[in-house]
This record gives sequence, structure tokens and C-alpha cells, in this order.
Amino acid sequence: MQVVWVYEHAIDWDGLRRFHHNLGRGLLGRLIERSPLPFARYRWVSDRGPSDIEIVECARPRTELSDWADERSQLAADPETGPGWHLAVLPLTDGSTAVSLVASHYLLDGIGLVVALVDALSGNTRDLGYRPPRSRTRLRAVVEDARQTVRDVPGVARALAAAPKQVRFRRPEGAPPPPPRPVVVGADDGDESVIVPGVSICIDVDVFDARAESLGGTANTLIAGLAAKLGELMGHRHDDDGAVTVQLVMSDRTEGDTRAVAVSLARVQVDPTQVTTDLRDTRAAVKQALTTWRETPHVSSHLESLTPFMPKRTWKWAVDRSFADPDRPVVCSNLGDVGMVVNRLDGTDAEYAFARGTRQHVTRRWLERIGGQMQLLSFRIPGRVVIHVLAYQSGAENTKPALREVAARALAEFDLTGQID
Repeated sequence: MQVVWVYEHAIDWDGLRRFHHNLGRGLLGRLIERSPLPFARYRWVSDRGPSDIEIVECARPRTELSDWADERSQLAADPETGPGWHLAVLPLTDGSTAVSLVASHYLLDGIGLVVALVDALSGNTRDLGYRPPRSRTRLRAVVEDARQTVRDVPGVARALAAAPKQVRFRRPEGAPPPPPRPVVVGADDGDESVIVPGVSICIDVDVFDARAESLGGTANTLIAGLAAKLGELMGHRHDDDGAVTVQLVMSDRTEGDTRAVAVSLARVQVDPTQVTTDLRDTRAAVKQALTTWRETPHVSSHLESLTPFMPKRTWKWAVDRSFADPDRPVVCSNLGDVGMVVNRLDGTDAEYAFARGTRQHVTRRWLERIGGQMQLLSFRIPGRVVIHVLAYQSGAENTKPALREVAARALAEFDLTGQID
């Protein structure tokens, strides 16, 4: 995950260093340590993160901000060897200052990161009770982990029963599966690493809410509608029924929750041809999907028990299978109103910010094989709705300028305007 802030006024370095110090004393202040037993769970250990902020010496033009963010997103944030996160500052030639935070998703999910940011910026530190890395003798680790594995046996049994459902894709009843997407890369040009293009959209919150209301929806429904329209413009529309599958990332995080990932998924089928003029059907569909989500046991919550028993090859297969979903869903993660605190990195309000999920070491061949991907991450801060779109369309021109054009077209169809970077 990555968050980028831009300060167009002088940054308070003392405030920024306090934030950096506090980050390592909250939910990000940990790493994952493997068990000496091949079938036992890993465990959390304490780690304060990098000792200092990385400050880039050479200023870059504001037009290169997005490129710098991409570069930072590809630097390792290792949840085992550390550091699990890193903070960097870039001076820009127009006098503004950019700050990038990159954190491993294995440490926290989106809402968890918001909690960590609020804690760090508010000066709240947590004693999570984790031991230092490699603090146990091998004998003690073996004994403790063996006992824990025995206690986990009932959970493993439930996970074995639930696992097949996790990788099964649900299509509307009676609908035929779509044909496989062709791989368009040549034999020698698909193995290079690529960074999936991303653009951020900033819209006045009053304008956004007024448009949602005029269309008979809510702000959250308008986000889903925008996701569906962008999906339509980038080839995610089903050939059989014309709908776009929007996969809503729902948070299960509770007060005091220390889990790394506390989310599950809800799916909704959206007609992208209607959302720009009427959101009532989409609103009803989202409401029904959320009702089903609340009433249905979340299969993924059982699967963590299987982690120690499944070889890497099996996990890789499961991950690839989930990304190669024949519905080609648009993943929509709406963090909601995150408040004003997260935009006050040094104690003052940043003039600009965006957040996104990123992937590292992605090849063009893999992206083409899964049929492309698209994800939206949105949040609200005082006065603004911020949406980040990350997308790759199989066989298309996958550049930031092309994606900006698609984003501008989608906004125009909703009679919305916003800053697109």
C-alpha cells in the first residue's frame, strides 16, 4: 500500500519526524517470523521500522511526482526481513514537498493503515506485547509452536472444508462462463516487469454528494457506479448480460483489532449504461449485496489455519486463480471518511494526497494472462473526495495519459469535474 502527500507550504520537519517515530510504535511496528516447524504458524515480532526518513537530495519537477511515487512503490517493504514500511521525502522544483509512505499489505489492510496513521499523528503508541525477533531458543520455539498447532487442529478442519469455496467463482444462475481472454504478448516480450498505470482524481465533496443525490443514490453508490463505468470503458463488461462486476472490499475490523488483513468481499452486478443517469437500481443492488455479505459466513476467515500446511506452489495457484476471475471484476475499496487527522502529516494540512494498493514484480505476460485488472481506492477528507484508479487493459495502450483520458471521459459522463493527476 502507498500513501502520498504533497505540501505546498513549508513542511514542519519536527512534526514529520514525530510521525515517523510513532509509526514504528503502532500496528506497523512488527514483522512476521517463521516457525522452525514447517507446519506451524508464523508469529508477530516487534520491529520499529527504518531508523530514519529517506530524504531525496535532488529536487524533481511536479510533473514527475507520479513517476517518483511509482518508483517508491517498487522498493521493497519486506514483512519478514524488514523494513515492513518506509517513508521518503522529495523536494519539488516548484517549492512544494512530497512525502511517500509504502507499507506491506501483509502487515495491515487499508482501514488498518488508517488506524495506524491516526495513532501516529495523534501521538498514540501501543504495546502490542510482541517479543523481539529471534528471542526464543530453537527448543522453546519448537515446543511452543507444536502446542499451538495442536490447538489449531479444529480450525484446520474447518478450513479444509471451506477452501474449495474460496476459489470458486460465482456466476449468475444460468449464465454461461465467458470465453477465455486471449494472451496478446509475443513469445519474447511478456516477461518484463511493468508498473500498472495509476491516476488520482480529486473532486469537491459538495459537488460529488450533490450529484449522487440528484441521481437517486448515495456517495458510496456513486463510487460503485463510477467503478462500473470505468470498468465498461476498459473492457470489463460481460459479453452475455452487459453488466460489470464490482467487487466491494468490506472491512471486518473492530475496535482494538490487531489483525493484518480484516476484510472480506461482496459482489454486485452493475449496469454501466444506467449509472450516469439513475443510480437507484445500483443503490438497491449494492444494498442487497451488503445484506447478503452480513448474513453469509466469510469463508476467507477460516483459511488462515491452512497457511502452514500449503506449499508455496499451491498458494501461487490459488492467488493466480483469484486474479484470473472470468468475471473480470473491478475491485472497489472505499475507505469512507478518514477524517482530517490523516492529512496532517506534520501537524498541518497537506494540500494534496492520494492512496492506493500496488503490486511489485508484475510482468506483462501475467497481466495479459489474467485478462487485465482494475481497482479503485477512494476516501474522503474535509472538502474532497479522492479516488485512485489503477488499471491495465489487455491488448490496449496502458499508459498514464491514456488512463487519464478514460478517467476524464467517465467523469464527464457523470457531469462531474475534478483534478486528474
